[in-house]
Amino acid sequence: MNTMLTHPHSTRIDSGEVARSVILTVLFAALLIFLGTVLMPRDAGAARLKDIASFSGVRHNELVGYGLVVGLSGTGDGTSSTFTMRSMANMLEKMGVEANPDKLKPKNVAAVMVTAKMPVSATPGSTLDVTISSLGDAESLLGGVLLLTPLKGLDGKVYAVSQGALTVGGYSAGGQAAQAQKNIATVGRITSGAVVERAVPFRFNNQNAMTLNLSVRDFGTTMQVVNKINASMGGSFASARDISTIDLKLPDQFRGNMVPLMASLENLDISPDGKARVVVDEKTGTVVLGQDVRLSKVAVAHGNLQIVVSEEQEVSQPGPFSDGETVVSPSTDIAVSEQNNQLMLMEGATLQELVDGLNSIGAAPRDLISIIRALKVAGSLHAEVEVI
Repeated sequence: MNTMLTHPHSTRIDSGEVARSVILTVLFAALLIFLGTVLMPRDAGAARLKDIASFSGVRHNELVGYGLVVGLSGTGDGTSSTFTMRSMANMLEKMGVEANPDKLKPKNVAAVMVTAKMPVSATPGSTLDVTISSLGDAESLLGGVLLLTPLKGLDGKVYAVSQGALTVGGYSAGGQAAQAQKNIATVGRITSGAVVERAVPFRFNNQNAMTLNLSVRDFGTTMQVVNKINASMGGSFASARDISTIDLKLPDQFRGNMVPLMASLENLDISPDGKARVVVDEKTGTVVLGQDVRLSKVAVAHGNLQIVVSEEQEVSQPGPFSDGETVVSPSTDIAVSEQNNQLMLMEGATLQELVDGLNSIGAAPRDLISIIRALKVAGSLHAEVEVI
């Protein structure tokens, strides 16, 4: 006879409880990994891939149409806008009303152009925002209503129709001696003012390959994107075509279902790089320095010389009851003002040192433009200077 010996203090372990504890441990570890990934601080110079690149098949299509805005309070087109009167006559004829274009007074009507952006994913029944701009000499579109207007694409086909009351973010009022205006009163907008009637014949999920166009034209950034995509997908699916174009092969499991793949790729962190650049706007005196701008050792002296010459005519009158004559003699005053700025040695290895060096000599924004150009000619500024 076989007997089972048990320790008096032993406890029987349930296999179900062991399995549950293991599952809870695994789930807890996975939760910690997920939170660490989400809450991990992002590099300050990093950007998401979708912020610096565009994907083939994800775009907008421009729509445009010609229409009439009615209901204006005497601020519409004048009689000099003959196309407005012809449009009114054609509209009335389609409604069974005969009208002579020469006798119409379109002061309450304005001819407008209607524009909209239609995404490639828009389907019949979806709505679009439209912008309405005056085409004639209307003073204001405030209070107007856009009549039914077809919106066409580049191929001449109608893709949407628009109609509704305008929202104008300005006003214009005045009389013969004065006029008050705020913002632009000849441009309005209708939120969800167009209804899509025809979809673009394109299917995003039917693509066998995809192209990424980077807004940053840099070889290093392009290769960084290629390496990040291949590491994320676990294979050599991405390859660089040129400095800003990347070809992406689709894995078999994502053919016909590309949305999950794009959702994972567009959030990849990329640190864009590019040429050091200094942007100068002479119209406003604005100077923008990139973070990679470098400055070799150079001595800079900047000062202004100002000479003011003023001419006056002094009149010398003779005494009363004398035989003298009135004499006019010129008088010249000359004032010279010159800044005595010392020669200063600057060696900027970083952007902060460059800014501190320019500020130390008291350079104003207008002076910075001249200094930056001189530094570039001297070969001490290692950056591309772009004047806009």
